[in-house]
Amino acid sequence: MLLRAALAALLSVALVIPALAQEFPLTIEHKFGTTIIPAKPERVASIDYGGIGNLLALGVQPVIVRDWRDNFPFTAGPWAQPYLKTEPVVLSGDLDLELIARENPDVIIALWSGIDQDVYDKLSLIAPVVAVPEGIADYSLPWDQRALIAGRAVGEQAEAENQIAAIEARLEQVRSSHPEWQGKTAVVGSVHNGEFSAYNKLDVRAQFMAAMGFVTPKALDDATGEAFSIRFSPEITEPIDADVIVWYGMTQGLQAALDFPARPFLKAPALGAEIFLTDEQVAAFARVTLLSIPVTIETLVPMLEAAADGDPATEVVGDLQ
Repeated sequence: MLLRAALAALLSVALVIPALAQEFPLTIEHKFGTTIIPAKPERVASIDYGGIGNLLALGVQPVIVRDWRDNFPFTAGPWAQPYLKTEPVVLSGDLDLELIARENPDVIIALWSGIDQDVYDKLSLIAPVVAVPEGIADYSLPWDQRALIAGRAVGEQAEAENQIAAIEARLEQVRSSHPEWQGKTAVVGSVHNGEFSAYNKLDVRAQFMAAMGFVTPKALDDATGEAFSIRFSPEITEPIDADVIVWYGMTQGLQAALDFPARPFLKAPALGAEIFLTDEQVAAFARVTLLSIPVTIETLVPMLEAAADGDPATEVVGDLQ
């Protein structure tokens, strides 16, 4: 109920401002060149990982979506299921160009897609393709730009702007209500095969934490370069020694995190400043769409309040521990 209430509250704010009709044809510039969409698309294919959340929020039922290997029906998490009225084709593994062509899309949304020029050229023979802007890596495209580009491509730019503004207002409220978070370091990471994998400021999860006032450790950003994540062996602690650690993918990896050799030497565990996310919480956090962000705010903020209060005795309610 809390999650639905959060979504309803933000979407109701977005609906206060009337959406204006968008003119076509429209031109979208991106890293592969220029795409012209002749008319408002009726059949939308999304090879944008998790992008179904933005489309559903804008009232668009996609005919194709991209599998994220998280076992949600049609890749739509619980927060998005009420908005899904059809059964889109789900693409798994390598892109099946013939399958995409059979669905006869009017546009292909390929933002968080990882496609290269060759795949873009082939997809463009099927329908107009919308990719990320020049100079931005696919998976570093900020949530608001991603939603806005998708909204513009499907003829719902004004509605996308309304919903983005509502979410930004909520994030500003969170930030202003927690001045003590400003400048505190936070790391989002997990343990794989004995190594700590962490996300830097180029990643959307770190960007979301930054929207609430946290920063990634400088040593982490310096170590990762242009990549959005990096793995560290247990003897390297400086890049991940943050005021708050948000442990990722913990439904199966909780014990690995607790047993991580460097954990006793990090300040966050000693301060009780750790958050252990469930798989569903991780999925919402990673998608950063118009539908998942309100859910993440409602679930993560109370955990951050408990984790970042400086009192090891404070229980972080809502995580796996």
